[in-house]
Amino acid sequence: MTRSLDRLIRPRSIAVFGGKEAGRVVEQCDKMGFTGEIWPVHPTKDEIRGRKCYRSVADLPGAPDASFVGVNRQLTIEIIRDLSARGAGGAVCYASGFREAVTELADGDDLQKALVAAAGDMPILGPNCYGFINMLDGALLWPDQHGMVRVERGVAVLTQSSNIACNVSMQMRGLPLAYIMTAGNQAQTGLCDLACAVLEDPRVTAVGLHIEGFDSIESLERLGRRARELKKPVVTLKVGKSEQAQLATVSHTASLAGNDAVSSALLARLGIGRVETLPELLETLKLLHLHGPLASFEISSMSCSGGEASLMADAGVKRKTVYRDLREEQRQPLREALGQMVTISNPLDYHTFVWGNREKQTTAFTAMMQGGYALNLVVLDFPRQDRCDAADWVTTCHAVIDASKATGAVAGIVASMGENMPEETALMLMKNGVVPFMGIEEALAAAETAAAIGAIWAKPLPAPLLKVTAADGEAITLTEHEAKLALAAHGLPVPQGRAVETAEQAPDAAEALGFPVVLKGLGVAHKTEAGAVKLNLPSREAVLDAAKAMAGVASGYLVEKMVGKPVAELIVGAMRDPVAGPVLTIGAGGILVELLEDSALLTLPTDEDAIRRAISGLKVAKLLSGYRGGPAGDVDALVAAVASAASYVVSNAAIVDELDINPIMVLRRGDGVVAADALIRLRK
Repeated sequence: MTRSLDRLIRPRSIAVFGGKEAGRVVEQCDKMGFTGEIWPVHPTKDEIRGRKCYRSVADLPGAPDASFVGVNRQLTIEIIRDLSARGAGGAVCYASGFREAVTELADGDDLQKALVAAAGDMPILGPNCYGFINMLDGALLWPDQHGMVRVERGVAVLTQSSNIACNVSMQMRGLPLAYIMTAGNQAQTGLCDLACAVLEDPRVTAVGLHIEGFDSIESLERLGRRARELKKPVVTLKVGKSEQAQLATVSHTASLAGNDAVSSALLARLGIGRVETLPELLETLKLLHLHGPLASFEISSMSCSGGEASLMADAGVKRKTVYRDLREEQRQPLREALGQMVTISNPLDYHTFVWGNREKQTTAFTAMMQGGYALNLVVLDFPRQDRCDAADWVTTCHAVIDASKATGAVAGIVASMGENMPEETALMLMKNGVVPFMGIEEALAAAETAAAIGAIWAKPLPAPLLKVTAADGEAITLTEHEAKLALAAHGLPVPQGRAVETAEQAPDAAEALGFPVVLKGLGVAHKTEAGAVKLNLPSREAVLDAAKAMAGVASGYLVEKMVGKPVAELIVGAMRDPVAGPVLTIGAGGILVELLEDSALLTLPTDEDAIRRAISGLKVAKLLSGYRGGPAGDVDALVAAVASAASYVVSNAAIVDELDINPIMVLRRGDGVVAADALIRLRK
C-alpha cells in the first residue's frame, strides 16, 4: 500500500535529477510560476538554470514532495531507493527499458520489479513516462513543451501515453485543463489511482482517461464509486477494439486489454462514460466541466439552415439521444418570433428571418429552451477571422447566452466543422456557461455520454463486482443432462427428461414422458451436425430407430418432452474474462447467434432490472413484444431464467469456465420459457 499521492501531485518542493530533461522541468516550472522550492541534483554541475545543484539525495535540504528522475534505468533504481528512505513524497520515473521493452531487453521485467521494491511505500509514476502537469499550482514535472495555461479550476486528463498527453495539451477547444498526467508502465501507481487522487482536488470538475489496459479492477471500482460520491464525472477513451490495438497494448504496457464488450459493460456498471475518439473525449469533458451529467437523453437542435438541421437529425439516428417533439406551449412563441414561413419542429430550421437580431433570436431560443430538454444545441459555423466579418455570428452567440441565462437551460453552440470555431469564441462561450462544441458527431457523443452517466447515477449504487480466483484443476465438460440438472437446481426451467444408457431403454423413457419427444445423443459436442438430435418423435418405434441411428457417436441418450413452437430463441452464456472475471452474455439464440451478432453483456453479480434492460436493448426484443401482430413472448419468465443462470455462475464462480444455454425457448406470454440445450465446462 503506497502513501497518499497528495504531496507528489501538489508539491511545495521539487527535486530534479539528471541533465537536459531535469533542466527542462525547471524551465517549465519557472514559466508557469511555481512558487515552491526547486532542488536540482547533479554529480558534477554546480547549477541548473540559476539554481544550486546538490550532489545526492542525502545533500538535499529536506525530503522533496515530488521528484523528477531523468537518468538511466539502473541509476533510477538507486535514486528511487534513496528518496524512499529519505521520506520523499513521490517520484516520476522518466527512463524506459523496463517491462515495456522486455522483448528487446531480457532484464526489463526484473528491473521493473526492482524499481517497485526500491520505492517501497513511496508513490512512483512510470517508468517510461513523462510525468505530469499541474496547472492549478504551476507544478510541472514535465520535460517538454506543452500548450497549457494556468487555470483556477478545470478537468484532469490522464493517459498511459506521454505522446497522447502532449497532443491533448495542445488543444485549442476552450477546455480548461487543470491536470495532464501520464502513468507509463503503471508499475506501481495506475491511472485509476491517479484519477482518484485528482478527484479529491476541489478545483477539479471532471476526469478524462485514455486507457490502454485496466491496471486494477478494484481501483476502477473505487474510482467509479468516488466519482459518484463527489459528483465529478469520469469519461474514458478505452482503446483495444482491434486485434492490432490489443497487440500494441500488450507490447507497450504489459496490461491486460480485456474483451472490448466486457470493458463497455464494466464501465457502464460503474457509471463511467465511454467515448470513441480523442475529440469526443475533449468535447464531452467540456460539457461535464460546465454542467455535469445530463438529466435525460432528450435534446433540441436549432440552426438557420435546413441542411444543418438535416445533418443534426441524421447524426442522431445512431445515438441514444432523442429529438423529442416540441411541447404545445412552445409552438406559439416560436411562431410569433420566427414568422409563418418557418416549420416549427425539432430539429428546428429557424431560417434567416431573425439573423443579426439579438432580441428576436433570444426570444426564439428562449422558447426552445423552455421545452425541458437536457441539452439545447444551436448549430453555428463561424467565418474565417482573417478574411470575414463575424459580427452577426457574435450576435447569435450572445442571444444563446441570454436565452440560457434567462431559462437556466443547458445550452451549447455546435460548429459542424471543428476548425470553424475560433478558440477565443470557445473561451468566451465557456466563460458564459455555454458549451462550445466542435463537430456535430462530437457534440452528440458528448450529450449521449453525459446522459448515460446521469442515468446510471440516478439508479442505486451497484453491488461490488464478483471477485474470485479461478480454480487450477483440469477442465471437464458435463453431459447435457448433468448441465440441465445443475441449472434446474438454481431455478432454470428445463424440459422433462430422462437419461438412459442404451438405445433399447430409450422407448420406455419416451413412453413414460408422453409423446412426442426429442432424442439426443449424449457426449456429442455439435449434435445437429453429427445427426445426434431428432425432434418430434411420435412413437416407440421412431425413438428406437433414431437411437440406433446415432449409436455410433453417442455415449448415452437423453429423452425429453417436446416443447411447443417458441416466439423467440435466445442464448445465455457465461465466460471468464481475464479482467472482469465471470460475465454473462444474452443474445439472439438458435441458428441466429452468428447471423445477427445480437447480444448484450452483464457483469456479475446482476439483478432482474439490469437483465430486463439488457434484453430490451436486443434486436430480438421486437419478436418478444409481438412483432407484426405475432404473439408476445413471456419476458418475465425469460428475465427469471437469466437470473437463474446468473445465480448458478455466481455460486460456482471459482470453477465455471464456460456456460452455454442455447437456445432458451421463449414461449407465449404466460407459458414460460424452456432451456432446450445446455453446456457447462467446469474446473475439477
